[in-house]
Amino acid sequence: MSSPLKVLSGVLVAVLLTAQPASAAPTTGGAAAPLAAPVRVMPLGDSITQGGSSGGYRLDLGAKLRSAGRDVDFVGSAVDGPSSMPDRDHEGHPGWTIAQVDANVVNWLRTHAPRTVLLHIGTNDMYGSDPAGAPRRLSALVDKITAQAPSADVFVSTIIPIRFADATVRGYNAAIVPLLRAKAAAGKRVHVVDAYPAVPVSDLPDGIHPDAAGYAKMAAVWYEALRSVPGSIGDQPQPGGTCTAVPRVTGSWGGGFEGEVTVANPTASAITGWTVRLALPNGHAVSQVWGGTASGAGTVTVTSAPYNGALGPGASATFGFIASGSGAAAVGTATCTGS
Repeated sequence: MSSPLKVLSGVLVAVLLTAQPASAAPTTGGAAAPLAAPVRVMPLGDSITQGGSSGGYRLDLGAKLRSAGRDVDFVGSAVDGPSSMPDRDHEGHPGWTIAQVDANVVNWLRTHAPRTVLLHIGTNDMYGSDPAGAPRRLSALVDKITAQAPSADVFVSTIIPIRFADATVRGYNAAIVPLLRAKAAAGKRVHVVDAYPAVPVSDLPDGIHPDAAGYAKMAAVWYEALRSVPGSIGDQPQPGGTCTAVPRVTGSWGGGFEGEVTVANPTASAITGWTVRLALPNGHAVSQVWGGTASGAGTVTVTSAPYNGALGPGASATFGFIASGSGAAAVGTATCTGS
């Protein structure tokens, strides 16, 4: 087992990080480089957004965004999902109707200032006292959101099936789509997302709420919709070259572990530097890194050191780190971009 008190020598430089992403930044020429703020995304709705103890679609959507190198922060007053889930914030409220969300949404928008809103609401209205009035209520809710946050992109989904109310759900979905498209045509940043056909009734164990497979399908629909609207989840990373990053755990102890990442250039062209985004899935925070400059917690961004950034075709370099936390030692996905 490698010791966490490993002495770094020669060109290995230990960089101490705090647990807060905004308090550490890569440096260039001795000056701190500002970090771009994560894109604030509000998952908004009822229990299907909340997702119970599983984290719902938010679990898989967050993983897809991190794997794609998108710096996104889910926001909201509620916190749910497994402890290993890096980002658990949302505004999903079990049992709530469109009217209940409408009564609270202005305060949530003021408090959390989302850049992007993901709205899936109406399921509880389908077996309420006035399902026929639900499209009108949704239209008013969307108008309230766009009035309070006119620069936000608002993605509004058709609701997924209900086993015992399919005709009602279909009628609601058919009514809301033209209402939403009319708002978009009027210049509002409203986008229609069609989740209904993506989740089969077989993925709804209780006839209403998805299982893990159903939530994964919802996540895929949200992700593709977000990708289609520039800026809604930040700018697409534009690497100057291609590289790969392979992480591994090299040692562990109670309260932390040591890891290593091998960065390689598999292309026929040289790169002059690299940036790796590494996910730590079990609640760990990086406290030390060598062979690079790091920032962030949960998902850590490491840029090459002056001596190991230039990689010719087929060449590789490594950096190491120490992570602290009570969860099991593990590393998630790692992505690499070159310059």
